[in-house]
Amino acid sequence: MGKINRRQFMKLAGSTVALGALGSAFPSILRHKEIAGSLDKFEHVVVLMMENRSFDNLLGYLYTPQDPPPNNQSFEGVAYHNLSNPIPPYADSSFMGSVPVHRDSIMNNPNPDPGEEYPHINASMFGTILPDSNRFVDACDMVSPWNLPSTLPGTYQMNGFLMDYINNFKQTQGRMPTYSEYKIIMSCFPPEVVPVISTLAKGFAVCDHWHCAVPSQTFCNRSFFNSSQSNGYVTNSCPSYTKWQNNTSETIFQRLKNRGYNWKLYFDHLDVFPMSLLIHFNALRQYARDHVCSMDAFFDDCAAGRLPEYTFIEPRMMFFHNDEHPPAPLVGNSNITTFPSSVTPGEKLIHKVYNAIKNSHTETGNNWQNTLFIITFDEAGGTYDHVQPPGAVPPNNNTGNEMDFQFNRLGIRVPAIMVSAYINSGTVISDPLTHTSVIKTMSDKWNLGNLNNRDLNSPSLQQYLNLASPRNPTDWPVTKPREEHLQGDKDFFLSKQLTGFQKDFVGLANGLAYGTDRLPSGISSIGDGISFLKEVAKILKVSYSC
Repeated sequence: MGKINRRQFMKLAGSTVALGALGSAFPSILRHKEIAGSLDKFEHVVVLMMENRSFDNLLGYLYTPQDPPPNNQSFEGVAYHNLSNPIPPYADSSFMGSVPVHRDSIMNNPNPDPGEEYPHINASMFGTILPDSNRFVDACDMVSPWNLPSTLPGTYQMNGFLMDYINNFKQTQGRMPTYSEYKIIMSCFPPEVVPVISTLAKGFAVCDHWHCAVPSQTFCNRSFFNSSQSNGYVTNSCPSYTKWQNNTSETIFQRLKNRGYNWKLYFDHLDVFPMSLLIHFNALRQYARDHVCSMDAFFDDCAAGRLPEYTFIEPRMMFFHNDEHPPAPLVGNSNITTFPSSVTPGEKLIHKVYNAIKNSHTETGNNWQNTLFIITFDEAGGTYDHVQPPGAVPPNNNTGNEMDFQFNRLGIRVPAIMVSAYINSGTVISDPLTHTSVIKTMSDKWNLGNLNNRDLNSPSLQQYLNLASPRNPTDWPVTKPREEHLQGDKDFFLSKQLTGFQKDFVGLANGLAYGTDRLPSGISSIGDGISFLKEVAKILKVSYSC
């Protein structure tokens, strides 16, 4: 299929109302594509994908009217607006009105984890519960239209995050939250609280209109990132984990391999599996031994100039998780410490990967000059963001998608940072971008062709490498993560209860190995989950050579 014109683009996206933001930017995307030479400024792409934070939650205060970005650039942050969400009438009766966006320094917030499935995100964006019976139930038990208005408004109010957080709190905790417990969903971290990602956002390029691919949760968004589709799914587990066995579409990993380029997926072997391998298991299992490697191997390969053309890094999601995923649930737990759900360990991981790239100096392989490093998050995870997602081109013309979603609009904004020797400090990229922009960029770079209609019509990142000459690493910013104050030994953390997200991780592995959603009895702690994953690895005959 050839490239489409703007009218065809609008038609494919389905909703011209939802398309507003991306449609209006379409001419500038075409104009940027006329700039030549940017694809020559990198030979290696490294992506580190973290978990479940919105742009406002981590970077909303990056720039303020008192400390604006350089060169009169605009920045779509929370400090430029008077933002709040209304308190629903059935909440804590001591308080009325609304909760404003405010600064936060508690590294475990939001606690407990917000709802992140498709019906929850609909409620957050549109402020609607449809039908009303969806109010205090599990997302998998919600019914059509899954909180989606019958006619999408021209402007999404983005005013239901507080309401949905209260509803989900009631469903998961068995009681209504107090004001101090529910107001945290409107909190955002200032730069000094998350100094690593903030330093890189100011030291290179911050993308303030990068939206996740699907207005829902982890599995579908990670699937989109590397295959530009999710087999029509918009949830991790509704109605079952076993559905992901059918996610067999070609990935960018296979496309690279078939065109003579290399790739590796790096993860911490403490997790036993990388999640992306499980999500695409029947497509990627044959590559696991030689292409799935440990984080120790990443640091060795980066220093030695052995990185492939495409590197995809996953944080730890199980033991000592450093993925920045919020806790789920830890309310009332007397053992809350910096771990297990602080964003600080994730900051340290970003710091280590950034400095490995910054300090790579080989002449024949990857080095600081020829590597494009992208830091982003799979989805917003129900954390607050104020920017309306734009429309999008569906991957294919399939029908029968889960919860009737047509894949014609993107999800909530997520943090996204581009690091390159060819990017000027203080760059703000305000064009609409999305996860499949990375596939598009690599496809343009290595003439890979498109996987489907979504990545074909996604904007490329190449035009944002805006310097003619590279910046020497001596001019790159220095990152300093905050100190971690850990309490408890290895056994203490292994004994912690599995979070909802970690249960999804184990449930996905169980579905692949046993074809069932019923976990064996006795799996409740992180230690139980890791032991079970090791058993699954033997059954699925998965091993790694690096």
